[in-house]
Amino acid sequence: MTKHSILGRVARLATANVNALLDQAEDPQLMLDQLVRDYADNIGEAEEAVAAAIGSLRLLEEDHREDLEAAREWGEKARAASVKADELRGSERPELADRFDNLAKVALGRQLQSEKEAQAAEPMIASQTEVVGQLRAGLDRMREKLAELRARRDELVARARTAEARNRMLDALRSVDILDPASEISRFEDKVRREEAKALGKQELAASSLDAQFEQLDAAGDTAEIEARLAALKSAA
Repeated sequence: MTKHSILGRVARLATANVNALLDQAEDPQLMLDQLVRDYADNIGEAEEAVAAAIGSLRLLEEDHREDLEAAREWGEKARAASVKADELRGSERPELADRFDNLAKVALGRQLQSEKEAQAAEPMIASQTEVVGQLRAGLDRMREKLAELRARRDELVARARTAEARNRMLDALRSVDILDPASEISRFEDKVRREEAKALGKQELAASSLDAQFEQLDAAGDTAEIEARLAALKSAA
């Protein structure tokens, strides 16, 4: 996978419109759980791509260090061969001096080659370093999106459960309103009040009957008194 395809994939995943996906959810629990799993899988793939890019960068850096080290070592060898050639020219075997100078030239050629390879790798290392930085930033955004998605999922599931429980409660209350036991109590209360009123009526009726009897008794007493007084008047005459 090229760096451009890696970057494109991470960018697409990191900028996915999570809100739009959530708006399409008919069953919050099932749909959001699947969405979280899919997004986590995408992050896993992106992590592997980023790891591969980092590995390529580390190989380039290692090769660059080896080229620099080789250039340094070849430089030391060239220097040692040149010193040896100078020593031989002042000794009894000057014919060997050219041989060591040639060795110094060979070493210098290797040094130059290693330096060129190191220099050629530096733009590649810089480019790959930039790519890795972008990939890591994209991966961080994906992880933030995943955390956001999980939080939204938990929120929506909790809201759905609360709404369901509330609807059940409201349905139960509507059932109570339809079959209100208070209405039965009210009817029984009316019956009791009617019985109480009937009792009061009987009580009043009984009281009025008793008063009439007492009035009759009083009237009978008055009649007897009148008859007695009349008899007294006649006897006095």
